[in-house]
Amino acid sequence: QVQLVESGGGLVQPGGSLRLSCVASGSIFSINVMGWYRQAPGKPRELVAVITNGGSTNYADSVKGRFTISRDNAKNTVYLQMNSLKPEDTAVYYCYADIRLNIISNRGYWGQGTQVTVSS
Repeated sequence: QVQLVESGGGLVQPGGSLRLSCVASGSIFSINVMGWYRQAPGKPRELVAVITNGGSTNYADSVKGRFTISRDNAKNTVYLQMNSLKPEDTAVYYCYADIRLNIISNRGYWGQGTQVTVSS
């Protein structure tokens, strides 16, 4: 069984910063892509940033230059450093990982989500 556990969300003022973390645990052979998505009330879930196991990254246009995704492969952990936060960044942030369970099988997993609220 594989589990993703996020941490680091909370309430922050506009212009502030937060750092999200997500740890993958369980029967993991290796991890391919890891990433962060978010969902605001009444809106569909959207991509925020993704990172491959080789370190290549991709960001939503709305967060480029403000957010940085990174990962520690030895710890099966992905991070999202969020700077210059705006009220429109308010959402539940979900961690995602494409995990190889064995030499022939892989599957996508989601974390439970962590709330980020940007408000004065």
